[in-house]
Amino acid sequence: MSESHRSAGNVRRAALDYLAAHHVVTIATPEPWAAAVFYVNEGFTLYFVSSPRSRHAGHFGRDTRVAATIQEDYSDWRAIKGIQLEGNVREVETTRVAAVRALYAAKFPVIADSAPGMRAVAEALARIHWYELRPAALYFIDNARGFGHRDVVELA
Repeated sequence: MSESHRSAGNVRRAALDYLAAHHVVTIATPEPWAAAVFYVNEGFTLYFVSSPRSRHAGHFGRDTRVAATIQEDYSDWRAIKGIQLEGNVREVETTRVAAVRALYAAKFPVIADSAPGMRAVAEALARIHWYELRPAALYFIDNARGFGHRDVVELA
């Protein structure tokens, strides 16, 4: 696998564009377990919802460390692009929930829909918790630049 530190600004922009264009992150906990969840990002911080009774959310209470990946289902290895990251997950602070929910609703309007047929969505949202994943390290994969090519994304 090749790894490089090409222009930090170009890599950051490519990674942020990729995050904005995609919807699902697969989060792996150390216990081990993995779960795919819908996310919205603010910079490189990802926000998602989960039931506090889910297996992965239960793991967050014991160990906040996670690894995660965002990618499409490619059939040509030369086309593979994606994000790999490691970081920590915690519940969103109560004072931030409204702002995070607004970000999420902008990306996934179904949660803001108050139509009668959406009652099940509203009921589900009443039972979930909001989480944030803050990456400590993030890599942008781009096989168009070579098999297994990944760039380190500068987070600070």
